[in-house]
Amino acid sequence: MSKLNKLPPYQNPSLGTDTRVRDLVERMTLQEKVRQMVQFNVNRVVRNGRVSTTAIRKIFGKLSVGCIQDIRLAPDTNAEAVNAIQKYLTKETRLGIPAMVTSECLHGHFSTGATIFPQAIGLGSTWDPELIRKMASAIAKEARAVGCAQALSPDLDLALDPRWGRVEETYGEDPYLVARMGVAYINGMQGEGETIDREHLACTAKHFAIHGQPEAGINLAPVAAGAREIRTTHLKPFEAAVRKAGVHSIMPAYSEYDGVPASSSRFLLQKLLREEWGFNGYTYSDYRAIHMLKTFHKTAGSAGEAAKQALLAGMDLEAPCEYGFGKELIRLVNKGEIDIELINLAVARVLRVKFLAGLFENPYAKPKKERTVINCAEHKKLAHRIAEESIILLKNDDGLLPLSRKTRRIAVIGPNADTAQLGDYCVVKPDATSPLEGIRNCVSKRTDVVFAKGCGICESDTNGFAKAVKTASESDVAIVCIGGNSSVMAGTGWGTSKAVATCGEGFDRTELSPPGVQAELVKAIYETGTPTVVVLLHGRPYSISWMAENIPAIVEAWYPGEEGGSALADVLFGKVNPSGKLTISVPRSVGHVPAFYNHKPSARGSYYCKPGTPEVPGRDYVFSSPRPLFEFGHGLSYTTFKYSNLRVSPQTILPGATVDVAVDVRNTGKVSGNETVQLYINDVVSSVTTAVKVLRGFEKIHLKPGQKRTVRFVLKPKDLELLDENMNWIVEPGIFEVMVGELKKTFEVVRSQ
Repeated sequence: MSKLNKLPPYQNPSLGTDTRVRDLVERMTLQEKVRQMVQFNVNRVVRNGRVSTTAIRKIFGKLSVGCIQDIRLAPDTNAEAVNAIQKYLTKETRLGIPAMVTSECLHGHFSTGATIFPQAIGLGSTWDPELIRKMASAIAKEARAVGCAQALSPDLDLALDPRWGRVEETYGEDPYLVARMGVAYINGMQGEGETIDREHLACTAKHFAIHGQPEAGINLAPVAAGAREIRTTHLKPFEAAVRKAGVHSIMPAYSEYDGVPASSSRFLLQKLLREEWGFNGYTYSDYRAIHMLKTFHKTAGSAGEAAKQALLAGMDLEAPCEYGFGKELIRLVNKGEIDIELINLAVARVLRVKFLAGLFENPYAKPKKERTVINCAEHKKLAHRIAEESIILLKNDDGLLPLSRKTRRIAVIGPNADTAQLGDYCVVKPDATSPLEGIRNCVSKRTDVVFAKGCGICESDTNGFAKAVKTASESDVAIVCIGGNSSVMAGTGWGTSKAVATCGEGFDRTELSPPGVQAELVKAIYETGTPTVVVLLHGRPYSISWMAENIPAIVEAWYPGEEGGSALADVLFGKVNPSGKLTISVPRSVGHVPAFYNHKPSARGSYYCKPGTPEVPGRDYVFSSPRPLFEFGHGLSYTTFKYSNLRVSPQTILPGATVDVAVDVRNTGKVSGNETVQLYINDVVSSVTTAVKVLRGFEKIHLKPGQKRTVRFVLKPKDLELLDENMNWIVEPGIFEVMVGELKKTFEVVRSQ
């Protein structure tokens, strides 16, 4: 008999995953099962910089646990703690079940020293799924090296209300783009196939679902949306994550939909997720979400009732610690209020992902690996490239940009000039490059770069204006770096004053102007007569109507990551031609919200009147246009591109057929550049209302001066379908418009013969 055959089946890696899971569940006591359905906080295992075996024994006792969160300390300490915990769980507990170590990996592993890439809203602005796949793969290597096996990412919410503080965590407002980016992220993070090797992590798609359009823009507020709307928009990225990318875990949202919290919604967690989409991973509660059924949503009167609601709905694991699951589930099973088979199903789902991640064979961190991979030169280079491609040139009158590296004197001004704003869900990095540092490193030795802060991010103090104005007046150009700060999760911790951060989880706003007196600072600099460039470093769109009208050059940089200052300088001085495009519409004011591009025809009245015809009175705002300040998909370049020869073939199709679209794009400028070719369609007449246009394809291409390239797309039946009055997905007969650049063609869907 071989050595493997002597092992219990669940410890035999030659057997199938389902066989191993079934064997292990049958061996477990009820207490052991429910412990696999909770996450434990293990920060206490590190005391005075050393791992305490006494603390480990006290925390776990003789039972293993479903998940632990990594401790976010230095890589060697993190790895040491993970290995000590896993050694204890596998050697000192009855069945030797390792823990799943989880971590946030939104735009880098949320741990000290890890590479910090641009924030998610900037990642979306690259319009480059392959870059996102490479980034996710790099993050996975860094996280796995210190023992993590599951990422609490990506965020697939649609950013439909810029007042909401978590806009920065999203890829944007469009379901097609978010789905493409999300699938790329999951493919890069999880790797190829169902199993997860030692350089990849299981993903957790969040926040399921409809979380990005809360009432009044307030985080966790209820969502008001119809069933047809959510299936057409909000649910699309999650469906792609399950069906196309095979995501291993789903995190339900904190919020409620149609009166039912997501954490206790059978519609979301059973009907949609498992029955319709075939999801076979496990559901992972957002932190304290089960507790919130009692304290926040008021649908449960006790911990036991909250646990029962969540479990019956399809929740498998509770985080960040035991509240409703654990002892309450044992009590409910023993009283006969919960069927043990529900427990068996949940624990099997958790264990299945552990087996797929190879934790039973090797749950340990790789200390030697972490020293070579974490924040390595390759990953820093990738962070730099992504930052370059995420930066958007919003405006550039008279070709003010790019600036000459030999400019005699440059004023760098503003509260975000001498600091590296990195965004939420990362640990502060002292050596991250600020805009000021990047500019100083980029210009010639003869250029004098002078800094004046001018004001703080949120403060009303204008005492610094005088120095800033003087600095700008004496310079050839002024670069004013304004924006926000999302530091609450970046090392300052929960419970800090809201004055610390202007964006991020729980930091929602009632206005969309730059915080504090930053707008007044920009006006003061502009009035000196010195050519002015405004750089925005923040996590949500700002309504900057005055700047859009008066400032000659405006650059949207979002939170560009640890290499952001250098990448920004490369763009400002022409080493890199900007190619980022907006993935969220910029409203003229908070009163223009919502401003997303894929709205219904009735939403903006005269906005879509024929050119040259007067606006219809009473259809829009009295004193303002309903148009966004900058539209979804907008982004300029230092070169120009000409679109021509749009072809749509065939002109007539049956409902189940495909349509080929081709367009020629030529670089008509003097420098090389990247262009994102965007394909939109419009169902001209439909039985239920449909959006004025929807994105159905994009490709980012590189063209040298004078070079022409033909870009091709295929429109499939799913690209043309709608949910009819009876909630059936169908492709209706009728005319469809195809829009690429300023070009437009039509084709017709006809009834079957």
